[in-house]
Amino acid sequence: MARLLVLVALAVTGLWFVGSRGASTGFATWFEDRRADGWVAGYDDLTIKGFPYRVDATFDNITLADPDTGVAWQAPFFQLFALTYKPHHLIATWPNDQTLAVPSEKLTVQTETMQASLVVEPGSDLTVERVNLDIDTLALTSSLDWQLTASGIDLALLRQPAPDNSDTPSATYRLALRAQDLAPPAAFLVPTDVDLPRSFEVFQADLEATFSRPWDLTAIEDSRPQPTALDLKRADIVWGDLKFNAAGAVRIDNLGYPTGKITIRLVNWRDMIAVARANENFAPAVLDTLEQALTFVAGLSGNSAQIDIPLSFKGGATRFGPIPIGPAPRLVLR
Repeated sequence: MARLLVLVALAVTGLWFVGSRGASTGFATWFEDRRADGWVAGYDDLTIKGFPYRVDATFDNITLADPDTGVAWQAPFFQLFALTYKPHHLIATWPNDQTLAVPSEKLTVQTETMQASLVVEPGSDLTVERVNLDIDTLALTSSLDWQLTASGIDLALLRQPAPDNSDTPSATYRLALRAQDLAPPAAFLVPTDVDLPRSFEVFQADLEATFSRPWDLTAIEDSRPQPTALDLKRADIVWGDLKFNAAGAVRIDNLGYPTGKITIRLVNWRDMIAVARANENFAPAVLDTLEQALTFVAGLSGNSAQIDIPLSFKGGATRFGPIPIGPAPRLVLR
């Protein structure tokens, strides 16, 4: 029995040292490869702990900046945890304060806790199978003088199985998003005499998205998979007496233009227009045109408070029924 215990201890010790050495070497190589590609990529120190059952990696003062997209991220630390016998199930932990920069602005991200569980497919590409992100007490502040807060955000992403008759890997993901007490930038611009809560009571979405290829490590190293289809099961926003619902599906071509239909329901839409006018962030002429159009729709429906807006997308244009109302949005991930 003693000999068996010694052998088990040696095996566990060997497994941990192999895993920790592999993680340390792999991280160093990955950062070197990014710098060779022109990135700003580095950290002050990397420590590996967790003996004997975990490999816990902590990066101190980590920086990543992609020259092609102009996106940069910096944090005082970042942690990745994995069990030695289950290396493809990772736990990521972010610090309370971090910064994210895009070409147009810089964002300060503050959270009480921010943690994600990530399950990837075994293999060098690390294809994403499942993600669960949990954020407690979020505050975003922009260099363009806007802010967004939420008491909590939960995001779940699950890769869907490929059809039985398909030989290609699945690139379809089901995504569910829910935010608690979300206060978007518009909420901070509402005058105090307007009778609205300072945050949304409901902010949630459930959708299925198909991409040009599965999400894996190349999405960071090379280019982002592009959406080819979106099936919005439901999206809901409730802000006091104002309610927004949407559902529908679109296909997306190689240029990013959608074809399909999304139906939007607005409850107390006149109050929405009034709120937009009150915060003085929208051109009055645009709001006048929008109000006239929605008044016409409400007259057709016979319900002055609630309207359903069927939006169709085709040929690069957005239509309300048969009437073109503007260009279609271009759905491209940079």
